Amino acid sequence: MTRHRGRSRSLLVVLLAVLAAGPARAVWPFASGEFPDPVADPGNAAAQVLARAIRIRTVNPPGDEKPLAEFLVDLLRAEGIEAEVVETPSGDSEPGRAAAFGRVKGNGRKRPVILHSHLDVVPANPSEWVVPPFDGLVAGGYVVGRGALDAKGIAIVQLMALIQIARRETPLDRDVILLATPDEETGGQLGAGYVTRERRSILHDAEFLLTEGGGILESDPPLPPVWGVAVTEKTPCWLRVVARGTPGHSSSEPRDAAVPRLVAALEKIRTYESPPRVVPDVARMFATLAPYAREDDRKQLSDLTFWLDFDASFRGRFLADRGQNALVRNTVTITVLEGGTQTNVMPAEASAHLDARLLPGESCQAFRQEMLDAVDDPRVEIETLLSFDSGAGSPVDTELFRAIERVAKRFDPGSVVVPRAISGFTDAHYFRDLGIVSYGFVPRWLPARESLGIHGPNERISVRNLERGTQALVAILEELGGVASH
Repeated sequence: MTRHRGRSRSLLVVLLAVLAAGPARAVWPFASGEFPDPVADPGNAAAQVLARAIRIRTVNPPGDEKPLAEFLVDLLRAEGIEAEVVETPSGDSEPGRAAAFGRVKGNGRKRPVILHSHLDVVPANPSEWVVPPFDGLVAGGYVVGRGALDAKGIAIVQLMALIQIARRETPLDRDVILLATPDEETGGQLGAGYVTRERRSILHDAEFLLTEGGGILESDPPLPPVWGVAVTEKTPCWLRVVARGTPGHSSSEPRDAAVPRLVAALEKIRTYESPPRVVPDVARMFATLAPYAREDDRKQLSDLTFWLDFDASFRGRFLADRGQNALVRNTVTITVLEGGTQTNVMPAEASAHLDARLLPGESCQAFRQEMLDAVDDPRVEIETLLSFDSGAGSPVDTELFRAIERVAKRFDPGSVVVPRAISGFTDAHYFRDLGIVSYGFVPRWLPARESLGIHGPNERISVRNLERGTQALVAILEELGGVASH
């Protein structure tokens, strides 16, 4: 690809404006040589920028994503790319939350595509890591740190791809929009939810969106690489269980104490199992994978709904796998416990948080009632903390899905592209609710073992993955934007 002819002049104008304004907050790394050039050396450029992004702490809560949004916007503006820091609500936190927006215009023949990620990360316990989680270490061919996979690494690959698209001599048929939002890890209502409600104009009537949720699973031969494109996902139903009882001194525990009542309720919830149900997107996913499964299960996976009902042996094998079980059942996990504050005092109230994940089409209100029925205790209440309407998934008969299929053949001959359902949830539902075809897919090649770093210790991504991921994403955008592959 050739450089954008207007880039040098745009960069000069930006630099002069900054100098005239006084001391500069931004650093212009690609021009100054602070970071490698994102086209000439995309892997190392992405690695160094990602390392810097990891050092900007955005643990949610409270988030404080604005400094990272400013950093990304500065990088885009230095390339002459239209960019904006989008202020977002802070909720109960101090002000300091924001999204990063950037756009490279196409020729307008087709509607835009959005590259979406999120800026916030989950907490990290340094004692569980071999290196400090927020140092952004680049060593041994890897970038290590919280957010390397989820999802700062995604944001940086998308940013590098956008820069490469901006430097093209010929515009694509579509605008390419970069949108990195805050607050995803706690539901996204103050991030993607806010943008889709209050700042919808910056989406520019987009047709497609790519976000987290899918990638490329590397397998040992003879199994092919699996390009998993998430087209639907389970929805969150976060609940709080509250048990009430008689308070008093712990030396003589009352019969109706709150803590034992909560423990009994949680044991009923922990052992509760929703009946299996196979939604169409899950059935299609396993049917696509059936030819590559062990021979004993191929027939059953090709018609999962039927065989789960009528083959007890297969059902036992299938549901014994926690990942597979989660795709055909509502699941619930106990995540937070709250009770007394002193060892010798029985509290009047004890509570727990539940993270339930519901199949598409299920209602959080109905599941809450299921939990109340299972507990069967009038002194235990269950309240809803977070829930979303379960919208429809995205179709696969689209230009974007076909573009991914074509690029998969180029990068991984013999690979299989699988429309998949995921047991987690992302911000994609906010955009699907607007009618935007939204896929969870970022091209990165991860063995199952490496995926464990997501929300876990020693999260890392290889420099090679950042490079190949950028190249593959650019190829997908070019296919989607009217540039034929050869």
